[in-house]
Amino acid sequence: MEQMVNVFLAGKKYEVPSNLTIMGAVEYAGYQLIRGCGCRNGFCGACATIYRVKGDPELHACLACQTKVEDNMYIAMLPFFPLEKKLYDIEKIKPTEQIMMQLYPEIYSCIGCNACTKSCTQGLNVMQYIAYAQRGEYEKCAEESFDCVMCGVCSSRCPAGISHPQVAMLARRLNGKYIAPKSQHLEDRVEQISRGDFKELIESLMNKPLEELKELYNTREIEK
Repeated sequence: MEQMVNVFLAGKKYEVPSNLTIMGAVEYAGYQLIRGCGCRNGFCGACATIYRVKGDPELHACLACQTKVEDNMYIAMLPFFPLEKKLYDIEKIKPTEQIMMQLYPEIYSCIGCNACTKSCTQGLNVMQYIAYAQRGEYEKCAEESFDCVMCGVCSSRCPAGISHPQVAMLARRLNGKYIAPKSQHLEDRVEQISRGDFKELIESLMNKPLEELKELYNTREIEK
């Protein structure tokens, strides 16, 4: 028999296999995940979770999809973490230091506590990319924050109320629109798609059985 552990979901005790992730344990207990988690046909980063283990007074934040359950783990999955999203037209703004000051002035209230970096579920140097954003170094900010999944755990720990993922998203958009060199190969491919050059191929793939699709994927030619 599998080794079982006790977890508490919404205050109710459940016995689940010890090799499950928190997400797997929630589903094992009979709950249906409908919050749009990335591996459930939604957005990656939507399974941010707070938990505490009996005997440990500290609250921990994590992604439920990549964290294994522990015995006597008390779990709370929140609908979302507080992120302030400012509206802007990427065609009308420019990669200046002033635009970050205008849209997200709270980043200049950073006290350097590094709580954002310590809590990041992706292991990113969050405080560093905020420092890049403060200086208008959007290319560096975009690169440092590239693996962000917008879960918002960093913002939940920030005493200055900074919406780190939204700041990073703005930096990546500014970098992609105005700073990063253009890729002719990408522009040509977008034009081909817009012309419908791949319509027949896509329709033929959609009509193939699943096993044949898997075989095509496994034996595909990989560009070097």
